[in-house]
Amino acid sequence: MESVLVSACLRGVPCRFDGRAKASDEMTAAIGDRRPVAFCPEVSAGLPTPRRPAEIVGGDGHDVLDGRARVVDDTGHDVTEAFMDGAGRALEAARRTGCTEALLMARSPSCGRGTVYDGTFTGELRAGDGVTAALLERHGITVRPAPSA
Repeated sequence: MESVLVSACLRGVPCRFDGRAKASDEMTAAIGDRRPVAFCPEVSAGLPTPRRPAEIVGGDGHDVLDGRARVVDDTGHDVTEAFMDGAGRALEAARRTGCTEALLMARSPSCGRGTVYDGTFTGELRAGDGVTAALLERHGITVRPAPSA
């Protein structure tokens, strides 16, 4: 059976920064008959749930991977290292379970695909990917934002 990496919060695990989950019927339909591999990069890297909201400052996940941007929480605390660690752990999980596709939480500084929050903590968005989404894409895993996330 084919496997797909899925943001754990989208599978009903209460691991979002606010301690909630975001499961939906649309997500279940998108997974279809594939085996979901639920994974939260932030929790895997040791960040607590709940935790301070974080955003990418100075670019997107590709810029973080290249050392040109940072991930900070809303108090200014730099959490870049944890986000990089979690991205690496997500890639390991995808490889270990044979995932060639990932369905990830939209707009997240880890999992966002195509659009992420802009680093101002005002709810504004910018084009770009989260750190985990960027790393997965760089390693040939197709990343899609989750439906209705």
